[in-house]
Amino acid sequence: MQYRNFGKLNWKVSEVGYGMWGMAGWTESDDKETAIALDKSVELGCNFFDTAFAYGAGKSETILRDLLKRHPEKKLYTATKIPPKNLKWPPIKGSNMIDVFPIEHIVEYTEKSLKNLGVETIDLQQFHVWEDDWAKADNWKSAIEKLKREGKVQAFGISVNRWEPTNCVKAMETGLIDSIQVIYNIFDQSPEDELFPYCEKNGIAIIARVPFDEGSLTGTLTKDSKWDKGDWRNIYFCKENLDPTIDRVEDLKKIVPPGMTLPEMALKFIKHHPAVSTMIPGMRKIRNVENNMQIDKGLNPEILAALRKHRWDRKPSSWSC
Repeated sequence: MQYRNFGKLNWKVSEVGYGMWGMAGWTESDDKETAIALDKSVELGCNFFDTAFAYGAGKSETILRDLLKRHPEKKLYTATKIPPKNLKWPPIKGSNMIDVFPIEHIVEYTEKSLKNLGVETIDLQQFHVWEDDWAKADNWKSAIEKLKREGKVQAFGISVNRWEPTNCVKAMETGLIDSIQVIYNIFDQSPEDELFPYCEKNGIAIIARVPFDEGSLTGTLTKDSKWDKGDWRNIYFCKENLDPTIDRVEDLKKIVPPGMTLPEMALKFIKHHPAVSTMIPGMRKIRNVENNMQIDKGLNPEILAALRKHRWDRKPSSWSC
């Protein structure tokens, strides 16, 4: 495992972290296997774990709590998120921040996460949705100052809405934001245009989420893929999105170098960019941990150039929350 600076905080975080959404009730999730997979990731050098209160109404946070208890000798960074009070993902355009993140809500859910995680201080607390018009409001700034002053949160970040990578610049300009979590993968390359240069210049850490495009870049989906009732992927991979996605994945498979898998190529694409502090693939199986945690060398210039042609610029839609 190799490590990178987490922006201006100078934390040394594993370049491959652990995304913990899928272990909180998704299809095929199994708590016993999850625990073994998490332990394996720590053994292989992972030290950054991203969860959220909304992942199973705190279940994912308690899974991370148990991991921390099993490895008290390790410094494992905890990152979680405050859900919007109105439970709207993504937020409604033109909404008032007071209705989404009032100060008492920010404090309340930070307290809940502290209890779920079993820690005195959360390393990174994040807003789970964001509209940059909210940057001018004072309540979230006051909440950050209060929670930091009380030692309950060390750093704050924003999880940017899907396909809106610059919808956070005004917030970063306040100097109160330490990290941005953004969708970045072979298809979703747009964060490189404006977000990454800004963050590199200003010492803002980048967490690359959805490295496998919700699973399509593992190469295991088909146009007939279905999931259990209630699994969010049934919404994301509606017919409108699934069919063109599978067509694009089939084209990608043609350029996977010999001796490399499509998931490995997907992670190596993210690894190549120096602005990325860590990436957070979701992993429920031990074999996935073993494969993903041992990404070493990047991609050669020829493959990178070829992957540029697979950029897919999409706009937010009813199924893309």
